[in-house]
Amino acid sequence: MLTGIHFILTYTCNFECDHCFLYSSPKSQGTFTISQVTRVLEESQKIGTVDWIFYEGGEPFLFFPLLNESIRRASSKGFKVGVVTNAYGATSEEDAELWLRPLVESGVSYLNISNDTFHYGEESENPAAVALSVARRLGIEASPICIEPPKVIQPHSIAEGKGRPIVGGGAKFRGRAVEKLSENLPLRPWKELCECPYEDLESPSRVHVDPYGNVQICQGISIGNMWMTPLSEIISNYRFNSHPICGPLIRGGPAEFVKELGVMPKTGYIDECHFCYLSRRAIIDKFPDYLTPRQVYGLE
Repeated sequence: MLTGIHFILTYTCNFECDHCFLYSSPKSQGTFTISQVTRVLEESQKIGTVDWIFYEGGEPFLFFPLLNESIRRASSKGFKVGVVTNAYGATSEEDAELWLRPLVESGVSYLNISNDTFHYGEESENPAAVALSVARRLGIEASPICIEPPKVIQPHSIAEGKGRPIVGGGAKFRGRAVEKLSENLPLRPWKELCECPYEDLESPSRVHVDPYGNVQICQGISIGNMWMTPLSEIISNYRFNSHPICGPLIRGGPAEFVKELGVMPKTGYIDECHFCYLSRRAIIDKFPDYLTPRQVYGLE
């Protein structure tokens, strides 16, 4: 049951993090207009099961008037509203309140704030920490997102000849992380990677919508374009078995995907996400309506 619509309100970001699976940066293009936001909110009401609206990026606070009004319009329609941000403007408690109090008045319910080494290095007293403290004081439920650089974890059973090294840290090997973070990490045989452990492609609880109209069930996998077909119809008409990308992934993960779509795999990959992403990018020109937008594959 679809319960959440997550807006990629903008692809633009003041950061250019190595782990970003959208390739967001100050140069990235694509931002919603308020009329487009309203159109998506109206369609979300028609779906009938959506209760959460999230505004993400990129960095949504870069377009503060748009963000604030988008929160107000979603809240006025009865949705609970969350925002994902790096809180770059919270350089002091006074400044953090200047940014956050209007969102309280507009009806924000929840803040998810990036606070990790990719954004602020080893600095503990950073804007994200300040924003978390002030948000909670203002009565906003808030929690940090903490993704760390990949690290190899050796299971105890390795010494006994069992198990494999595990890559920890929380980064997903999609987007810029494949380019920047994958070097010298242990690889698994591709035939072992026969499921999608990260996304529910069969019955998603949330989708991401972007300013170009793409309805993404996973970053870079579209199930339709909402500027061409109403969002509520895309959701009601989604049939995972007939989707040329999701179908093979559900039937047997990226290992099945390469078999059905004729992709020549490498010997090994870090994990299922790494395998899936590189395989999709290899055939992106064959499925432009489904593997989109190109910029999340680093091709724009």
